[in-house]
Amino acid sequence: MAWKFDNSSPIYIQIMEQIKRMIARGELKPGDRVPAVRDMALAAGVNPNTMQKALSELERAGILISNRTAGRFVADLNDNNINLKNDAGYKLTKSYVEGMRELGFEDAELVDKVKGFIEG
Repeated sequence: MAWKFDNSSPIYIQIMEQIKRMIARGELKPGDRVPAVRDMALAAGVNPNTMQKALSELERAGILISNRTAGRFVADLNDNNINLKNDAGYKLTKSYVEGMRELGFEDAELVDKVKGFIEG
């Protein structure tokens, strides 16, 4: 995975969001082992403490589970009633709608823009 970061929010939150998207897309499935903190930090080009914080927060949210001897794994999200795909879609939609409203588009125009985009 190519890690990309910007200045819009703290790096650990961006890491969390990217991991959530990987799970939502099915790149990481329930039961999959997550690479070690140092390996992920090296691949992402971040401090291991930053990666540790992101993974710990994902554990706290019930998205990852930890087995002291075997590492971290993707949780069975059906058990936790977490729908990462809908959550990620909502955040993208919210960002789009807010940005378009800032440009002065009315809601009906937004719907037309999306329909036009989908229909090609």
